[in-house]
Amino acid sequence: MEIKKILTDTLGLGKRLDAMGPDARLLGGIPELDSVAVVTVILALEKKFSISIEDDEISAKTFEKLSSLVNFVEIKLAEKNEQLA
Repeated sequence: MEIKKILTDTLGLGKRLDAMGPDARLLGGIPELDSVAVVTVILALEKKFSISIEDDEISAKTFEKLSSLVNFVEIKLAEKNEQLA
């Protein structure tokens, strides 16, 4: 999963994220994920998936769990595909 790889690379988690499932808590569950790291992850997601993420689209809920972050990126990709169609 590309999002797990981005989180691992950005936060320097090594193999820790491999064992985490979709319901794994991100905010509050991964000490390395602070406000600065969130910005870095957002920039990495934008670059990897060629999407644009506005400040007002991001909330703690987006980074609550791995599944909520994956869902957010899937929605952004669907919006991008609609605009290209």
